[in-house]
Amino acid sequence: MTYLLVTPPWESASPAAAADRGQASPTPATGAPRTPSGPPSPSPSGVTASASAKSSPTPRKTKSAPPVIPPSGPGTFTVARAGVSSGGGNAYRVEVEDGSHVDPDEAAARVAAILAAPRGWAHNGEHTFRQVAEGPAGLVVKIATAATTDRICGQHNLNTHGEVNCRVGEVVMVNLKRWQTGSPEFDGPLNDYRALIINHEVGHWLGHGHETCPGKGRPAPAMMQQIYGLKGCVANAWPYDDNGTYLGGPSVP
Repeated sequence: MTYLLVTPPWESASPAAAADRGQASPTPATGAPRTPSGPPSPSPSGVTASASAKSSPTPRKTKSAPPVIPPSGPGTFTVARAGVSSGGGNAYRVEVEDGSHVDPDEAAARVAAILAAPRGWAHNGEHTFRQVAEGPAGLVVKIATAATTDRICGQHNLNTHGEVNCRVGEVVMVNLKRWQTGSPEFDGPLNDYRALIINHEVGHWLGHGHETCPGKGRPAPAMMQQIYGLKGCVANAWPYDDNGTYLGGPSVP
């Protein structure tokens, strides 16, 4: 059974598969810049005010260039290889569409950190995950351009409209735009939105259904379709709190 991470109003979930509304923390899309530029160096000390004004003009802060988000790609993928491990646990693979300007190994490192986080489904060893590059994988995370996401999701009668994610069986299609820019409907930083994408879909993969807000001011469940509105809850990307308590809510039929 597949589910929407966030089902947009124009779609309805089916028992077999569900399109995910790009529920990004209005965060910028998939890969963050590899080497973010730091703040400019302060003016040298030990100079007079007049000399400093002449020789050390006030440094200007520069804005980082927005991520490059091609609308379409070749439909071929590169498998992340850094971070692969052997042993037990749920085997998963991370693949990134060629030409997407996202480093597969960097994306895989983000996914691995989400899956291993104590507030995530790992939950102090309750579930374990291991990244593989070859062989069978029960879960495959694919980061792809909007056109490729539409095409693959469309093969399962899911219309993602160039905007949203979908999950079919063991395959999670993450729309490059959502990974790189997030969604203005999610109140939180980009990395939290990325965590929400992974936690929501892996939650479905583990058998969890949709949930709704448990009460005003409380954290929204990771299994809630937060793109529809928080209904009084506050945005949250994680299934558990810092004390290991499950952040759930009433089930949605």
